[in-house]
Amino acid sequence: MSERQEIINKLLEMQKKFMEYEHENGVEPEDYWMAGEGHPLHNYRQEYNELAMKLVDIAHAEKGSHR
Repeated sequence: MSERQEIINKLLEMQKKFMEYEHENGVEPEDYWMAGEGHPLHNYRQEYNELAMKLVDIAHAEKGSHR
């Protein structure tokens, strides 16, 4: 499996887990932006953003463009 596909799969899995958590518990802004250590959403936003930007970089490299 390509790195691109692995990142897409990881992002989809993260979205699925987020939605499951949200449906079961609800999500307050603090949960999303500042979830503490041990919270299921701890570092979610940062990790998701890093993976998404890596995917953007891969797409640009494949097309020979840049951002």
